[in-house]
Amino acid sequence: MRYVWLTFRYALCMAVLVIAMHAPTSTTELLGQSLLAQQSQSTPTATTPQARSAVPAITPSPEAKAGQGLSSDLEKIGTNVRPSVIWVTVFDSKGNLLRTESGFFISADGRLATTERAVEGGANAVAKTADGGIYNISGILASSKDLNVAILQAEVKPQKLLKFLELTRTGELAVGASVVVIGSALAGNDGSAREMTIAAEHGNDFELQGTTPASAAGSPIVDEAGAVVGVVTSAGEKTIARSSAALASLFSKVTSDTRPRWLASAEGSPTPKATPKPRIVYAPAPSFPRGISQGGVSGTGRFRLSFDPNGNVTNVQVIRSTGNPYFDQSAIKTFREWKSAPGQGGSVTVPVTFQTR
Repeated sequence: MRYVWLTFRYALCMAVLVIAMHAPTSTTELLGQSLLAQQSQSTPTATTPQARSAVPAITPSPEAKAGQGLSSDLEKIGTNVRPSVIWVTVFDSKGNLLRTESGFFISADGRLATTERAVEGGANAVAKTADGGIYNISGILASSKDLNVAILQAEVKPQKLLKFLELTRTGELAVGASVVVIGSALAGNDGSAREMTIAAEHGNDFELQGTTPASAAGSPIVDEAGAVVGVVTSAGEKTIARSSAALASLFSKVTSDTRPRWLASAEGSPTPKATPKPRIVYAPAPSFPRGISQGGVSGTGRFRLSFDPNGNVTNVQVIRSTGNPYFDQSAIKTFREWKSAPGQGGSVTVPVTFQTR
């Protein structure tokens, strides 16, 4: 009997122990299931707004992609074209500055295009490139007042070939088409490449939508391949251009026998009469311009001085530029001080050379 009682007590203790061990586990599992159920019920409400707001943040707009590609192309076109774009400075027969406009080389031997307005009344000019090159312009090869375009000849050494732009001789310019206007780098920010749109087209003329700086006159207008499709003939709030087909037609009239000349010199300088050469009594040498200190800078030119019967200089004409406008201005200023012996007047041609000391 005692054995049975002990067995019953042992079984009762084991039952209490088993219940004690399993009770916390059941409570934990129920609590976990309850929290999981709450989370699964609240998940759609919490995640839906986040999913909607994430779309704009990771999807770039089509406009942004197009703008980035355009900026890259514009910079590349400007880099390729700008070495051929030049700064044209024109002087009258007295050596006074008339005007400065843009232009661009259209052949490796120094032929260049600009506006007819740029060279009107000119008797001498120089062309400057962004890399510091200076070229004397010996004259006009062809010009058209109606078209407002001119083709000039720059003096280039035979061994030096210039970078130049190809003229597009065929093809129509569609209204709405994008083109690029590229000015001289010497014009600063005004010479930056500008993407513009053709707003209207009338035969050899077309209008660009948007404004351009005054220095843009004479600048090339190119397509995406860098080929010239036109030249700016009037800048400002209303930008007018001439097609490259018209420019190419004028260029075709220039033959190997065509000699450059300055119309102002031809019209304003009648055939001189034979007169005694004046005797110079006061002839100071032109001073070297201040502010030019870099080594290797030099220039040689020729100037014609005209004297009145009292021995005073009445005119200084640039026969051949030194290639540097500062040298030319210094020479002209000094030559106006020269004196000749009183008599019948006359003229004399004087060579001058500037060289860095």
